[in-house]
Amino acid sequence: MLGVLAIIMTLFALMYLAYRGITVLVLAPLLAMLAAMLSGEIPALYALSSIFMPAAAGYIKSYFPVFLAGAIFGKLMGVTGAATSIAHFISEKLGKKHAIAAVVVATSLLTYGGVSLFVVVFAMYPIGAMLYREADIPKRLLPAAIALGAFTFTMTAMPGSPQYLNTMPTKYFGTTIYAGFWLGIIGSACMFFGGLWWLNRRAKKLNAAGEGYGVHENEGLVETYDNIPKFWIAIAPIIIVFVMNFVLTNWYFKLDSVIAKLHAYNPDATVDGTWPVIIGLGTAIVFILIALRKYLKNTNKVIFEGAVGSLLPIFNTGSEVGYGGVIKSLAAFGTVKGAIVAMSIPSIFKVAFSTTLLAGIVGSSSGGTAIALEVLAPEFLQMGIDPGALHRIMLIAAGGLDSLPHCGAVITLLSVCKVNHKEAYLDIAALTVVIPLLTVIVVCLSYLLFGIV
Repeated sequence: MLGVLAIIMTLFALMYLAYRGITVLVLAPLLAMLAAMLSGEIPALYALSSIFMPAAAGYIKSYFPVFLAGAIFGKLMGVTGAATSIAHFISEKLGKKHAIAAVVVATSLLTYGGVSLFVVVFAMYPIGAMLYREADIPKRLLPAAIALGAFTFTMTAMPGSPQYLNTMPTKYFGTTIYAGFWLGIIGSACMFFGGLWWLNRRAKKLNAAGEGYGVHENEGLVETYDNIPKFWIAIAPIIIVFVMNFVLTNWYFKLDSVIAKLHAYNPDATVDGTWPVIIGLGTAIVFILIALRKYLKNTNKVIFEGAVGSLLPIFNTGSEVGYGGVIKSLAAFGTVKGAIVAMSIPSIFKVAFSTTLLAGIVGSSSGGTAIALEVLAPEFLQMGIDPGALHRIMLIAAGGLDSLPHCGAVITLLSVCKVNHKEAYLDIAALTVVIPLLTVIVVCLSYLLFGIV
């Protein structure tokens, strides 16, 4: 009982204090030790040094190259004026009244193209900020727009999404990334149009109250429109990332000759999903340094600032992963999982509820899905539910409570956009928690009432 209370207390403390603006770098290790101490299972310092730190370090080891390349890429897109040029083009073609939709669509195209969620945040921030500034839309709505394009339908619902999360159920249910096609389309439509409705409504309300983009210091954006690259050259780096990631993921790293070379070095080695992204970003960075060099001043300083800008986001997220590692190590976490298995509710809703609850506890859609698949997949299959429906509904549900204030992706997004929880989290929650949870209900009913898969 003490262990369960320790999980609940520290989880709510983490969410509340993160929302109040206290850095997760400090909160996560302190609350992880507190949870261990309150549970009476693990010595607090042992939990810090032997559980928290290995989990955090493991995450940083896996994703630091992606964060580093993504931050430098985003910085270069900003200081060269490429982001400004893209913002101008979109604004001229779609009109300022469609600035919100432009950010969402551009973000979703990158995400659905296979670009990492975290990389999309770095790449879209300078573009979105310039577009919002031109349209005089409050900046605090920008993180929500990026989150709608990256953390919702393209991550969990769209059939064929190459995001890692969409591949996880395949080996448990024998499905493909296109599983639950029509349920995915229904879910995507609910989240996309529901999210746009919310953002446009909020923008009108805030504008009517006299709030515009606002004055924000140290944004790292180009302030003048006199010396910026043409649109075709400005958009080229993003196209390079998109195309290279797609080709490397779907062709090159699947070649037998490439896999054979990898196995010759290590028979147990597998292709790392971050490799295509790192190569694509690296190539795009080189392209910017060459093709847009006349728009760069003090290149070394710009690259250094971009590299430093990657540190806070990845360490914030790593700290969250460390906290989740300690929580998962407690025996009480097994009690929580057992209670989920014993719930007496309709099967398809049990699948959705258990997955989103686990994602909320660990603050991660992939983490919650991994636990749900590992612990509950056999029971889910015995319920007689279509495997395709299981696949899609689990993932849409995983994208619900995963975005609570302590979520590493949310913290990274806010950090990159240079706003805090108090300013922007309400809208992020509406788009990545409330609407996805309502979407889960719609999708479950579509399956139960009409047999749609």
